[in-house]
Amino acid sequence: MVGTWEQRWHPLRREWVVVAAHRQDRPWLGETQAVRLPPVPSLDAQCTFCPGNVRVSGAKNPAYESVFVFDNDRPCVGVDAPTELAVPPGIYRNRVANGIARVVCFSPRHDLSLAEMDVGGVERVLATWQAQFAELGARPEVAHVLLFENRGAAVGVSNPHPHGQIYATNFVFPTIANEVLAGEEHLASSGRVLWEDIVASEVHDGRRMLVQNTHAVAFVPWFARYAYEVYVGPRRAVADLKQLTAVERADLAAALREVLARFDNLWQAPFPYVMALHNAPTDGGQYRGFGFHIELHPPLRKPGLLKYLAGPEVGGGGFLADTLPEQKAAELQAVSAMHHRSLE
Repeated sequence: MVGTWEQRWHPLRREWVVVAAHRQDRPWLGETQAVRLPPVPSLDAQCTFCPGNVRVSGAKNPAYESVFVFDNDRPCVGVDAPTELAVPPGIYRNRVANGIARVVCFSPRHDLSLAEMDVGGVERVLATWQAQFAELGARPEVAHVLLFENRGAAVGVSNPHPHGQIYATNFVFPTIANEVLAGEEHLASSGRVLWEDIVASEVHDGRRMLVQNTHAVAFVPWFARYAYEVYVGPRRAVADLKQLTAVERADLAAALREVLARFDNLWQAPFPYVMALHNAPTDGGQYRGFGFHIELHPPLRKPGLLKYLAGPEVGGGGFLADTLPEQKAAELQAVSAMHHRSLE
């Protein structure tokens, strides 16, 4: 099969992706995930994120009407983390891990996902992320601000209320640190920003493009690892979200919303994913080679069928893609950009 027996270089991760799309149709007798889920109410009395309800900490949510941000009641990092650590044995090393963890509720409605919001609603979420990034990133003890959303039980989400999280940490996560190095190497060797070259390559090829507007694009990257992996970002390279202008942010919101609607329309069901905003570190460094963008990593490769990380990924440290990016992009291109529930 053409294009299904090859390695493709992932320039941001600086690693090869093995593309073996003929494996997509191999027999499967393992576990599957539910695709169609029971209806979700607009307000859930048991939800700790809904307006007016009590959270696990005992704090009561206000009757919020738009985006709502609060400090995570069960944070993975905190300002009160221990500063004195026991010395590890032998050659092992450790260091302090602290920071600030927050939750961002996208809407007071328990049933309103980003995919079903209007563009203005998605832009309000982006504006909140922008403000949070600027505030937390300005703190001298914060080296990086990770903004992300986990959607769906398939990626371990326990509360279906539409929300994302923020980790502002005294360290930089490895994926971002690697992207920094990739960007620096590309800038030094070519004089260009890697993100802009990726966008130019995708626009020129065209086969994997999902959205193009004045200031933003969305596409399944040529080096996609997951079946329906999508990158959304500005055409102009900026190091982080706070550098976007108002018009760039509005176009980014429109592109993101369209991608998420196409996800849900693909199987007429809520589409699980991990969405991460890739921003440069906030440690005072110069990151002229870094390109802010949003990455969406959906775990399903067929309705209800997970992409498992197994021998090649866990054992070998490489990634084996069971699908061809061009084919998956064509599937997303073929569905409507208007959410199917808006037509019911």
